[in-house]
Amino acid sequence: QVRLVESGGGLVQAGDSLRLSCAASGRTFSSSPMAWFRQAPGKERDIVATINWNGDATYYTGSVQGRFAISRDNAKSTVYLQMTSLKPEDTAVYYCAARESPSPYYYTGKYEYDYWGQGTQVTVSS
Repeated sequence: QVRLVESGGGLVQAGDSLRLSCAASGRTFSSSPMAWFRQAPGKERDIVATINWNGDATYYTGSVQGRFAISRDNAKSTVYLQMTSLKPEDTAVYYCAARESPSPYYYTGKYEYDYWGQGTQVTVSS
């Protein structure tokens, strides 16, 4: 059974940092792109960042560029999201996603991903 398990969320103040982790089990995604999405109450699930199979290509949505960093450790089957200078508008449930098909590219659309974690809540107070 394939599982993606996120951890690292929590309640922080504006300006603080958090590091989210997503551990995959049940199969390897070392040849597949992975991503972080987020969903705020009443809003769509949107891309935050994505990374290609070996980490040499990444994409960030504009609102987090320069503040967030996505990385992966294929030996540990884990993808990370380092979040700094957090803002109240970053408050959301953060989801990890993995694409089943191997690919050298990254993908920004949520329908490109086949596996999802259960999400971890990030709340940033002002």
